[in-house]
Amino acid sequence: MKLDTMAGLKRTNYCGTLTTGDIGKEVTVCGWTARQRDLGQLIFIDLRDRTGIIQLAFDDATDRGIFEKAFAVRSEYVLMARGLVRRRSSVNTEIPTGEIEIEVKELKVLGRADTTPFEILDDTSVKEELRLKYRYLDLRRPTLQNNLMLRHKVTKVTRDFFDSEGFLEIETPTLIKSTPEGARDYLVPSRIHKGSFYALPQSPQMYKQLLMLSGFDRYMQIARCYRDEDLRADRQPEFTQVDLEMSFVEMDDILALGERYINYLFKNVLNVDIKTPIRRMTYTEAMENYGSDKPDVRFDMKLIDISKTVEGCGFSVFADTVKNGGTVRGITAKGGAKVLTRKEIDKLTEAAKGIGAKGLAFIRWAEDAEAPTCAFSKFLTEEEFKSVCAELNVEKGDVALIVADKKWAVLSVLGALRLQVANKLDIIPEGYEFLWITEFPFFEYNEETGNWDAMHHPFTSPLDECLQYLDTAPEKVFAKAYDLVLNGVELSSGSIRISDPELQKKMFAALGLSDEEAAEKFGFLVDAYRYGAPPHGGFGMGLDRLVMLMSDSESIRDVIAFPKVANASELMSGAPGTVDELQLSDLAIALVENKEAKTEE
Repeated sequence: MKLDTMAGLKRTNYCGTLTTGDIGKEVTVCGWTARQRDLGQLIFIDLRDRTGIIQLAFDDATDRGIFEKAFAVRSEYVLMARGLVRRRSSVNTEIPTGEIEIEVKELKVLGRADTTPFEILDDTSVKEELRLKYRYLDLRRPTLQNNLMLRHKVTKVTRDFFDSEGFLEIETPTLIKSTPEGARDYLVPSRIHKGSFYALPQSPQMYKQLLMLSGFDRYMQIARCYRDEDLRADRQPEFTQVDLEMSFVEMDDILALGERYINYLFKNVLNVDIKTPIRRMTYTEAMENYGSDKPDVRFDMKLIDISKTVEGCGFSVFADTVKNGGTVRGITAKGGAKVLTRKEIDKLTEAAKGIGAKGLAFIRWAEDAEAPTCAFSKFLTEEEFKSVCAELNVEKGDVALIVADKKWAVLSVLGALRLQVANKLDIIPEGYEFLWITEFPFFEYNEETGNWDAMHHPFTSPLDECLQYLDTAPEKVFAKAYDLVLNGVELSSGSIRISDPELQKKMFAALGLSDEEAAEKFGFLVDAYRYGAPPHGGFGMGLDRLVMLMSDSESIRDVIAFPKVANASELMSGAPGTVDELQLSDLAIALVENKEAKTEE
């Protein structure tokens, strides 16, 4: 079949936009063949573009040349069709255009297609690796197309909102100096300055602070960021964030702006009203009650501290843990006994051990049982066991899971188990539950080095009342930092920045940076602060994660056109790839064999 040209025809409508109001009109549509059905004297073609599907109809009244051309059409052929919109004899309630079809008067085949490696269907069981290898085909699936169109709308509405709030969108460099920001940098060698390297920005942090010093008091950017770190479902080596900074503000001003943005965004994109003000919770409250600094608060199941109850009890695992400064805590799955059988609890035990628990104790009280099942109850007096059950609020039909260890190990294990149990019980309601987490610790203790490391970048301001503890009690220092959490996913992180050069110098010292090291890593920013820095703060919100949650996708790969996989490679293009010796020579780079890695292999 010889390919046709578009000469003489212009598209008048998108496939999915046609309605019963167009009946009787002549239209021209373009797209890909989703399906061709040959019924002998009737041929139907489902034509697909990014707006949806319309049925093309060919029957005895159709010109024979056009009918024969339609007969030869196969899946994914690129077509252009002109004809009259008419009512269908059999309605398809599965698609918006299911009441109409196009009686084709002219058909052009603009592109043929080989048999695709997989069928282009939303409901597909094809492995993701194969779909990512042929991502350009995978992107024809309506779900992914809708995700990317949603992303476009989110970006547009975001720009509209911040423009209405007086923000200026200003681009910052993507070839910058390498500075420590927590993750490894992606490095770019310089051909001109041989032996020197640029870094790709992990965030526009220092540049946006410099913009505040430059007098641009409201900055925003849809910023590309890069981090060389291990991947997971909601993480990519290159990602996008809604980045902003404001001058002459305090934390409440920034949080109020964030709430206005979220409210405006969800209303204009999803027509969903978000309740404001958004609930606030300190980091300490979040960890103590939910075992996570990004808790999903759509369901309850809080962590319960039973350390005092089991202190000195007959069960040595509990008693010794408390005696040695640890903690014993549990969660109670109300009505969970039906789902959390002994076999399921064994699976949870293995999962708990996999994330650092030494073991998992449990109390299970089946609905038809006179008393709860509990392996450790034989070590307790009847009164002690009753106290434990009362403290954990265990009743008929419930299951309690208990962990004993050092405090932070217990909190993290129970925080993870809480989510697993909730998913098993299917008790997490639909909807969007936002939460601000505030007052993060400024330092975190590094057990390997024995040092107190910065929990945030070094420009984060400590709470005023904590300044007195900087030199003497780092564990008592909390930051003017805040995260926005949605349904248990961290969307945004931000802080009020240090604007006092003397305090900044003191913070560098508290973090173990000498004057020389601070000057080497952050000299240009420190110098800028000498010339008048306004109070300022801001945040960066993950656009990929935001769209993932708004589209109800399982992974941010589903809202990124050409994503990377877990080993940071792109299966379609084969990136990263090798380069030739001439390119390396221009950069004064020689590849050295990694003997240790080869030995490990």
